Amino acid sequence: MGPRLKKRYREEIIDYMVKEFEYKNIMQVPRLEKIVLNMGLGEAIVNKKLLEAGVKELALISGQKPVKTKAKQSIAAFKLRQGMEIGCSVTLRGDIMYEFLDRFINVALPRVRDFRGVSKDSFDGRGNFAVGIKEQIIFPEIDYDKVEKIHGMDVVVCTTAKRDEEALVLLTAFGIPYRK
Repeated sequence: MGPRLKKRYREEIIDYMVKEFEYKNIMQVPRLEKIVLNMGLGEAIVNKKLLEAGVKELALISGQKPVKTKAKQSIAAFKLRQGMEIGCSVTLRGDIMYEFLDRFINVALPRVRDFRGVSKDSFDGRGNFAVGIKEQIIFPEIDYDKVEKIHGMDVVVCTTAKRDEEALVLLTAFGIPYRK
């Protein structure tokens, strides 16, 4: 059967995109490439347990084992040395990516306080879309009582679109709610 969104992409979105942008070849239609979830835990410098908790939470949210990210350079003011572990990230592809996007759009985003849609300004110019989340507890997989500290994360949706407008149409078709 496969993920719901993947099916919708194959059955509806491709045709819609071909009509919208008049592609000559079906392979020109932009598609989802990967979704990267990134959690920066700067406080892990002082408290190592926070990093472990962050890794566990990201694993619960994504269904995949995260990689710990290390500091690229030392910053004395933050007592940060190069190579210290200060975050974690996960790259989702294939079915897991579609499953996550589905949960993200239909379950997590509506749980954000005062949610009015995501900003259309969050595209990077090459068809990738990034959104920052202030609280990891909007995901139902996270047990609120077990959360030590509330922290945010970035969700980056990478598409094969060449331009932002193509990516916007694609992601709107997937159901990402944009602000009017």
